[in-house]
Amino acid sequence: MDGDAISFGTDGWRATLDEFTSPRVRMVGQGVATYLCEEGFEAPVAVGYDARESSPGFTRDLADVLTANGFDVLLPERDVPTPVVAWTIVDRDLAGACMLTASHNPPEYNGVKFIPVDGAPALPDVTERIEAGLAEPNEAPEADRGEIREVDFLGPYIEHALAFVGLRDDGDGRNDNSDGDDEDAALANADIDGLAGTEIAYDAMHGSGRGVTDDLLSRAGASVTRLRCDEDPTFGGTSPEPSAEKLAELVETVRDGGAALGIANDGDADRIAVVTPERGYLDPNLFFAALYDYLLETDSGPAVRSVPTTFLIDRVADAHGEPVRETPVGFKWVAQAMAEEKALVGGEESGGFGVRGHIREKDGVLVALLAAIAERSEPFDERVSRLLDDHGEIHQDRISLSCPDSEKAQVLADLEGELPETVAGEGVEEVVTIDGFKILLESGAWILVRPSGTEPKLRVYAEAEGASRVDDLLLAGRDLVEPHVP
Repeated sequence: MDGDAISFGTDGWRATLDEFTSPRVRMVGQGVATYLCEEGFEAPVAVGYDARESSPGFTRDLADVLTANGFDVLLPERDVPTPVVAWTIVDRDLAGACMLTASHNPPEYNGVKFIPVDGAPALPDVTERIEAGLAEPNEAPEADRGEIREVDFLGPYIEHALAFVGLRDDGDGRNDNSDGDDEDAALANADIDGLAGTEIAYDAMHGSGRGVTDDLLSRAGASVTRLRCDEDPTFGGTSPEPSAEKLAELVETVRDGGAALGIANDGDADRIAVVTPERGYLDPNLFFAALYDYLLETDSGPAVRSVPTTFLIDRVADAHGEPVRETPVGFKWVAQAMAEEKALVGGEESGGFGVRGHIREKDGVLVALLAAIAERSEPFDERVSRLLDDHGEIHQDRISLSCPDSEKAQVLADLEGELPETVAGEGVEEVVTIDGFKILLESGAWILVRPSGTEPKLRVYAEAEGASRVDDLLLAGRDLVEPHVP
């Protein structure tokens, strides 16, 4: 079997199960092993997996290939969130990890990603070498094979997360932060007494956050109402995507049940969605701005955001005298910029966020704990209203236009020569080209046209101070792009 069907996109290789097959997964395993050998790594490799029915079998495929290449392999005791696997690499000084997950895609998909030694997403120079090394697996004599061990990934991670925010857990649900001056407590705050008295509703969407994010919140002292925290490899017959339309029960639970906050994770718990009593589903752009504002209360540092993410981040940063770095879409670019800028926080409008002092990977589990603590400091409804009063309203939306992958580059090339001087009656001030075309308008509004990295579509985003203006801009963006789409 050849590897032509295997391509590492924005976040690894994903495909439906008719293409995502055991022989191809084993070829990926050989590509990873070859890369690690060429780099001189000898430490063990972790292989994690999400809650899909097919994931444990593919995990065994990868473990078999890696051990045949002489690497010891560490497996978790159950399916685990992607950020837990990434953190385990750093915690155990591993050579890297493979993660079997298709994240928020529906159950008929699966995927695999390689996570390098630093726990941050793999950059193209790494994934290109893995793709170049795709091959039928090596066969090694039994004496030369590595060994496979199951170890506890979750326990050490949860203890780290509690320490990160200045809390200590004594194992029976009570908290002790008496040694809050511990240097490992990156966000230690003497005023934090845990989440005692805080009611939180948590929706795992049947994903790998179940029994992890809710357990972490509970051990921090919160009273947790659990939704979709039972094991179901079909995700209830839908995709584990924490979008507004799929979190209606969580919204209802928060509004009617008295919870201070609702939190949801996607299928592999690297992303987060937040629900508040007044606003319901909180736009991830607004959550990002509120999280950054909270962190700036006791710390300082730049923010990193992807190109479709709100300019409200820039306004919050500017109010504190901090810069903002803009990156292409893909958390790998956010993570790289976080290292270069020593950024306090990095994030994307799709709900992926990372913070300084932790791994440079989006982490919906740790950020859930930070969100709960931020809510206790100042309710998100009040914080967001204050930020919008101070910095102006923002509204954002996007549309998608079907476009074959093979035609995307040509469409963008055609657009480059025909970008207008005005859009929807407003003058164009600047065009940013780090990922597609971001057209900045005189009012501070913008339109972005970029290719999807995971689907045969072009995305058109718009941001403005009013929802009706966003609609106008999206219509103008559609009119700009459609004539060039075959």
